[in-house]
Amino acid sequence: MSSGPVRGVRFALQRQLAACLLVLSSSLATPPASAREVVDMAGRTVSVPDVVERPFGAAPPLTALLYALDPSLVHSLNMAFTPGSEHMLRPGTMDLPVLGSAMGHGKQVNPEALLALKPDLALGWLNDKSDLPPAGIEAPFRKVGVPLVYVRLETLADWPPAFEYVGRLVGREARGKQLADYIRRAMARVDQAVARVPAGKRVSVYYAETPDGLATDCDTSFHSEPIALAGGANVYRCEQRTMYGQERVDMERILLWNPQVIVAQDPMFIRTAAGDPRWQRIAALKSGRVLDVPRKPMNWLDRPPSFMRALGIQWLANAFYPDRYRIDMRAETRTFYRLFFGAELSDADLDELLGGGRR
Repeated sequence: MSSGPVRGVRFALQRQLAACLLVLSSSLATPPASAREVVDMAGRTVSVPDVVERPFGAAPPLTALLYALDPSLVHSLNMAFTPGSEHMLRPGTMDLPVLGSAMGHGKQVNPEALLALKPDLALGWLNDKSDLPPAGIEAPFRKVGVPLVYVRLETLADWPPAFEYVGRLVGREARGKQLADYIRRAMARVDQAVARVPAGKRVSVYYAETPDGLATDCDTSFHSEPIALAGGANVYRCEQRTMYGQERVDMERILLWNPQVIVAQDPMFIRTAAGDPRWQRIAALKSGRVLDVPRKPMNWLDRPPSFMRALGIQWLANAFYPDRYRIDMRAETRTFYRLFFGAELSDADLDELLGGGRR
């Protein structure tokens, strides 16, 4: 047989294969015929399915939001939950695939992996500090034909309307309102307790985010917002420059600030500070006011910033001003986990979450 016919047969087979792949891709990515138009929180009009069954959260806060609304809506993760949290979550949650996110840093979602998930809708993180332009965020979803709806989640005050909006979007309206109401009440209680503390008498706080304690965030950053909401005065006063944050500072500046309280995000920092005589000179260490942030199943304050902050600001306010914000944190933590996770915490769970609060 001559080479010409062979090439012709091969070309025909390649065309047939490409056509089959195109049909398969279209069947997975094309939204159902029954659709509706919604206006997202960025003001865009988006065509979405009448019934949303397989939403994808394009960033950790969005996946957290979906989980709280209904764990059955979560089919993949952006990042893993804290190890050892299995009993606080729906069975199988820890085994879900980790696809990454569309944020501009960390593991980025792969369009092919997204397509295999068969999502019918994606939720995008609307945050004015985003390091990516909208085109960069939207690209992977446009490529596979999945509609993207932006949800604003920059401050804790954004969470109640976000829960209500997404609750309506995915058919969980009553649940969305229930969660929104809790957050509004928690914020109001904390604000009422700390609002009258004069600026000059607010507890000075340093936010230590890394094992060495030398990375922190500005007082205006959304990463450190819980400190401000709880009435703390963040000693690192500046304007947030990037979405990621964690700006480096030196030990000399921290010694000059001499904060009354240190909020520690990394558990290794406790060991670092205990073995470094420079840290021992700081007021927070002298008085034992180093707060080890609870992290199960998600961090109570940040990374990711989530609805957990509604509990985190109560924990902080009680630690900053125990005479002003009096609360039974064990009882409140039980209530919160029951509502947002459907989890019943044991005494051992509470000991682990709250027992190491001050070091």
